[in-house]
Amino acid sequence: MLPDLTDYLWIAWLVLALVFVIIELVTLEFTFLMLAAGTLIGGLGVNLLGGPWWLQVGAAALISALLLFTIRPLLLRALRRSSVLHPTNVDALPGLGARVMVPFVEGAGSVRLDNGETWTARLIGADPGLAPGSRVIVTAVRGATVEVAPEAPATSSSEGSPA
Repeated sequence: MLPDLTDYLWIAWLVLALVFVIIELVTLEFTFLMLAAGTLIGGLGVNLLGGPWWLQVGAAALISALLLFTIRPLLLRALRRSSVLHPTNVDALPGLGARVMVPFVEGAGSVRLDNGETWTARLIGADPGLAPGSRVIVTAVRGATVEVAPEAPATSSSEGSPA
């Protein structure tokens, strides 16, 4: 006598869910993760409750479809919302403040950026006579040289008042 194969259908549900999870790890789109969840909740869940095989398949399909059309879009939206690109390294330098270290001669000098790095700098426009310690703003990076412009004077009423 052969055993009834539906008694071992729970193994098929586990294997199918494992295959879906492995495929999801390759694709990273939450599609196969929803199918794996539907397989476990619908197929294996109904199997463990003693439901017939056709009810197991129907429950797995229904729950997978519900997850695909409800949870997956929310997960993708949250994933894409949190992946805002933040400029790093050289891309983060434009707009950064700096102090003049070496006076500009014929438009070339040296500045210490607010992040602590010292760069060779080229002054944009006419030299307003920037002394060491003057504030400038990085406008662009050209190779190993930053282009800087004089910082606009701050309009603060507290400057000049004793502390």
